Amino acid sequence: MGAGSPTSSSIYIASPEGDTGKSTIALGTLHLLAATGGRIGVFRPISRAAAGERDYILDLLIEHDSVDLSYEDCIGVTYEQVHGDPEATLAEIVDRFHTVEEQCDSVLVIGSDFTDVASPSELSFNARIAANLGTPMVLALKAAERTPEEVLALAELCLTEIKGAHAQAVALIANRCDPDQLEAVKDILETTGLPAWSLPEDPVLVSPTMAELMTALDGELFSGDPELLDREAMSVMVGGMTAEHILERLTDGVAVITPADRSDVLLALVTANAAQGFPKLSGIIMNGGIRPHPMIESLVEGLKPALPIISCEQGTYETARAAALARGRVGVESVRKIDAALTLMEEHVDSASLLERLRLSAPTVVTPQMFEYQLIAQAKSDRQRIVLPEGEDDRILRAAGRLLRRGVADLTLLGNIDAVHSRAQELGVDLDAAHVIDPRDSEHLESFATTYTELRKHKGMDLARARQVMGDVSYFGTMMVHEGLVDGMVSGATHTTAHTIRPAFEIIKTLDGVSTVSSVFFMCLADRVLAYGDCAIVPDPTSEQLADIAISSAATAEQFGIEARVALLSYSTGESGSGADVDKVRTATELVRERAPELLVEGPIQYDAAVEPSVAQSKMPDSKVAGQATVLVFPDLNTGNNTYKAVQRSASAVAIGPVLQGLRKPINDLSRGALVSDIVNTVAITAIQAQALQS
Repeated sequence: MGAGSPTSSSIYIASPEGDTGKSTIALGTLHLLAATGGRIGVFRPISRAAAGERDYILDLLIEHDSVDLSYEDCIGVTYEQVHGDPEATLAEIVDRFHTVEEQCDSVLVIGSDFTDVASPSELSFNARIAANLGTPMVLALKAAERTPEEVLALAELCLTEIKGAHAQAVALIANRCDPDQLEAVKDILETTGLPAWSLPEDPVLVSPTMAELMTALDGELFSGDPELLDREAMSVMVGGMTAEHILERLTDGVAVITPADRSDVLLALVTANAAQGFPKLSGIIMNGGIRPHPMIESLVEGLKPALPIISCEQGTYETARAAALARGRVGVESVRKIDAALTLMEEHVDSASLLERLRLSAPTVVTPQMFEYQLIAQAKSDRQRIVLPEGEDDRILRAAGRLLRRGVADLTLLGNIDAVHSRAQELGVDLDAAHVIDPRDSEHLESFATTYTELRKHKGMDLARARQVMGDVSYFGTMMVHEGLVDGMVSGATHTTAHTIRPAFEIIKTLDGVSTVSSVFFMCLADRVLAYGDCAIVPDPTSEQLADIAISSAATAEQFGIEARVALLSYSTGESGSGADVDKVRTATELVRERAPELLVEGPIQYDAAVEPSVAQSKMPDSKVAGQATVLVFPDLNTGNNTYKAVQRSASAVAIGPVLQGLRKPINDLSRGALVSDIVNTVAITAIQAQALQS
């Protein structure tokens, strides 16, 4: 395939120097490719890692990759090999790239970093690679400390080198721009005739975490919460003055360097970090290789500060110098940096224009990454108001920060207001755009109690008891949904399913024509997404309940872009079996056909006949559902719950859910083991359900 071919299925991101923030551009581009569908691969022609080390950019991108390729599969050659024989290594790079390409629909190629690998320049060598791979190039440029004119001059020099290597640049992205010069940089780069975008400098992306500072100093954690080591040190200050003058100079996210024998400074910093009205520090670095006085150490231990305190051996100058030279990396564990990178690319790069320039073909498969990307994009298209009752949980706070930063939803968090804000600051989570409400002190408490009394008076509810009930975050959040103050609720990270769902049964109630609240899991397989229902709510559904579950599951699937072909599962297919369990499914299938004649539905049917065309051809050759079912309804909770977990673990599927269905307004339950990503997905799903109810 020649360079610039209209059927190109790969992208080459290259830069002429280091510190361009190329990983930000690569991560955002990979995320964009995942949204187009298909199997996405990553390839690093020349590894930057030293012998025995791993390339952190490649590790990061493989983590977000949709193809099960090993790290070794995605590496071309080393710098040493290029130095030894550039021509031979070029041939090996091409060969290894095609091995990856054969397994993928699209490949993201990440060029090497600027280290003067060979003559001519490294950019020219990367351009030669791109030309031999037939891959269009996106050129990443560093705008930090440069005028727009200087950025343009750099771009023109690079484009000349790329053209000289017979490669083709199709877009320019200037990164780390002065925010005041974003438009000026973009406009001047477009004079090259190529589409151009500019990304502002984001301090989160370049600031090292406390863990990275600890590694740079070869230090150890003296005290504090290890979870907070992943917070970025937005600045570093040497605490060489008196305690009161240090306190005057504190800012959010600062890491303070002080000798361990400065007891006054150490205690002042620990106390200030816990006090209201003072900035939240990222950490304290005790230098000098000594420990605090035993009484001071005991006092600090008794205060139980969550603030990380690191100890190191270096003197003040060496410590300050090492901290100043430490740079943040967007690594696999850098959740905050990953969110920041994706947000920058989403906000500042026209994805449709970039994809059009790359002329990527559109695969038909749907990968987990594509489905998750589409969830976020759809939720962002019409932002909804979601309440998170468990606002004091770390996972909820981290998810809230991610959701707010990317503009997925407008959030309300419930809990003790001071505790929520204090912990969010410690975690480095910005909640400025969120509402935080303490139900016990809320202006809505009395009106909610009055409404709840009216709703439950047939059960003997009185106002005094209703006030107590409304102090519970699950009930308060559900009442917010009922009263239209928010559009949906997500809970369950620290509460049981019953605690989340019972208020919904009492307050929200079911949709007209639906008598069963049930659930689906979206099972994201390697090449498609299936809806499994019901795997979480109804233990042993009757035929009527199974019909409800099938109709609700089909409607939920359609909301999320899945064409509903419904299979009601049993141990028997068609008319071949008999018995109470099969008859229940058979009756449910007929009820679905009566109540929703427009639905494509089959049942009873075995799982293999429902999803595997070859089995369907022999068992149900004339069925419009068999072999291509997308909505699979299990006969009971025992079967459904075990099947979804078996598929999740055995097929490495991503299970998103449970998604509750049948309620008048969206309430969704989390697993108590939910990850931050699970919470983000569930909030997006809840927002999409709210959009559908409003349309």
